[in-house]
Amino acid sequence: MERINEITLEGMLPKVFVNERIHESGVWKCRLALKRGENYLIEAASGAGKSSMCAYIYGSRDDYEGKLLFNGEDVTAFPISRWQEIRRSHIAYLPQELDLFPELTALENIQLKNRLTSHFGDAEIERFLEELGIASRRDYPVGRMSIGQQQRVAIIRSICQPFDFILLDEPVSHLDEENNRIAAAMIMREAARQGASVVSTSVGNPLLLSNALHILL
Repeated sequence: MERINEITLEGMLPKVFVNERIHESGVWKCRLALKRGENYLIEAASGAGKSSMCAYIYGSRDDYEGKLLFNGEDVTAFPISRWQEIRRSHIAYLPQELDLFPELTALENIQLKNRLTSHFGDAEIERFLEELGIASRRDYPVGRMSIGQQQRVAIIRSICQPFDFILLDEPVSHLDEENNRIAAAMIMREAARQGASVVSTSVGNPLLLSNALHILL
């Protein structure tokens, strides 16, 4: 499958909002084109639909009106096999809920994905753990780690694949400024290496993206 160079939201609106008054938005009921290689910060109040937007782009939900296009092609026609390929090689996703396995260790959670993609070597993963200050927790069950530590595990796991776009739903909500800076640098370094886009949402503690286009959802 060719690279995804543009994701376009045309007149999209979550069905739950259809009978509600929608305030001016840079996402809903308008045309928003996300281009590979550019960075975006989607700022929104709680309940404005930022998690829904990410889930729609990732293909895990389809309860919306309007159109979602990848390279100009309507995604409603995509079979499951094509979505599987997109999630494996074109769109990475860090959901707000993190979706980690609490009974597995930090390293096992990361390796579970990396073994499917063979994207990084063991030494690179160890370097990421060191960089984010959780190397000493590599063999701890995730369920016994703090939320901030879990978030750092999920950040490493999210980049363990090839991608054209990476969707980050409130990725640093539990990180202090220093860990935010380190996480942002790690994500942007990998995105730049792949010529990819970072699309991050925030309700107050934004990922420290450089040269990001700010969009109010």
